[in-house]
Amino acid sequence: MPFLQIDGVRLYWKRDGLDHAPGLVLLNSIGTDMDLWEPVLGNLSKSFAILRLDARGHGASDAVPGDLTLARLAQDVLAVANAGGLARFSLAGVSLGGMIGMELALRTPDRLDKLALVCTSATMDCNAWADRVATVRSRGMAAIVDLAMGRFLSNDADRSIKETVRRQLLSMDPQGYAACGAAIRDMDLAGRIAAIAAPTLVVTGHLDTSTPLSGHGEYLLSHIPGARHVALEAAHLAPLEAAEALARTLTTFLKS
Repeated sequence: MPFLQIDGVRLYWKRDGLDHAPGLVLLNSIGTDMDLWEPVLGNLSKSFAILRLDARGHGASDAVPGDLTLARLAQDVLAVANAGGLARFSLAGVSLGGMIGMELALRTPDRLDKLALVCTSATMDCNAWADRVATVRSRGMAAIVDLAMGRFLSNDADRSIKETVRRQLLSMDPQGYAACGAAIRDMDLAGRIAAIAAPTLVVTGHLDTSTPLSGHGEYLLSHIPGARHVALEAAHLAPLEAAEALARTLTTFLKS
């Protein structure tokens, strides 16, 4: 397994696609791992050198005690990109992955070609996330699994997908989920994203109740200069419910 160790923490990462092609980093949401992107890899790997990583406390990456920040998670992405040989790259991130992408675009604009923000936001309810972090730390993942599932997927999502996502949530280290939840709780993107220089695509889901166009996607579109918009028939985890449409959307944007 390819691991990168940073300050004693092992981060799991993987390269797919073409060796000598434009770089594309794919980041997953809180509560999922890099497998979130499996349904779109068949299409994207034909055109890009793809790098995926599990955020701290997710998948095969180590969990850490205490709170994380978007800045720390963005630094992890850069370290893995360096290890994977990507000097410059585009980035597509779902939910937390998009938040990390915005942080990275602001901190290191020289490394980022294009930014695709998938079912994400710069303005989450910090009180709600504070409650979720506290609940997970005191009662474990089972205490929030139904809440998360209700936001992740639509009622029409394939049963096997629902079962897989639910199992993944229940098997997560609560410490890892809470640490990344704290990064969402404490993020300060809203007043800064007007400085994002990378060409940006905002992808929203018609069925997404967590970060819908209203109040979330609209904010990104009105504050990030020149941002474009595409809406898909999907809930929050668009790669699982609209894989082909998302792959086409990303390919068109990244190649334009």
